[in-house]
Amino acid sequence: MLRSTTQYFPSATASLRLRPVRAVIIMCLSTLLSMSAVADADADDPWQGYNRWMFEFNDGADRLIIKPIATGYDFIMPQFARVGTNNFFSNFYDFNGVLNALLQGRIEEALNNTVRVITNSTIGILGFFDVASQAGVPRYETDFGHTLSVWGVPQGNFVMLPFIGPSTVRAASGSAVDAFMSPTGQMFNDEAYWGLRVFNLIDLRAGLLDAEQVISGDRYVFFRDVYLQRRAVLDAGGQVKDDFSEFDNDWDEDAF
Repeated sequence: MLRSTTQYFPSATASLRLRPVRAVIIMCLSTLLSMSAVADADADDPWQGYNRWMFEFNDGADRLIIKPIATGYDFIMPQFARVGTNNFFSNFYDFNGVLNALLQGRIEEALNNTVRVITNSTIGILGFFDVASQAGVPRYETDFGHTLSVWGVPQGNFVMLPFIGPSTVRAASGSAVDAFMSPTGQMFNDEAYWGLRVFNLIDLRAGLLDAEQVISGDRYVFFRDVYLQRRAVLDAGGQVKDDFSEFDNDWDEDAF
């Protein structure tokens, strides 16, 4: 799961609304930076002690709250509505893709995503129908974490964030920028803003219900490695060598 030639100056209302979010982000990043001095037996995952603790916390919150809601959502929502909802939020990601492509100096990709946003927002009725894909307009999947990678910013350590899940220091910083750059980040109505964020979370979680059947072995290692592999593909522009993880020794190969 987003980049610019003009600056946007949000209103005082938007600024006040974003202050609690910025405070949480700053606090999390400060914690991450302070943790860099802590030694750990696993050099590839130096924050594993904290990460496993936070993973268990997130997993518990998911089992008690998020998963039951997502299960109910998946049960009552017809397939065509699920597809339309996914397209609607993907349209926001395409908008962020335009800004990030420009920041990366990828003009062709920025133009493609611009065509996608305009087409799907108009003919596709606010993005509920992915007309652009049917017309053969390619999507450039990117985010500000990818932009930071293009600029040469180091990835940093893997980290498990509260409620958000797996990330890296660079990707977490990029997600904060993406959230602000997104059209939803400029909404002036608090209820609508948080309503969309929660609805997007539930829709994403519902889409992962079937994927749980393939999880085996150490769940923490599974989620960590899958995330890092996906991140490597994104940061490499879709080109990455075919070795699934840097943490092969942690896998229970007999389970496969």
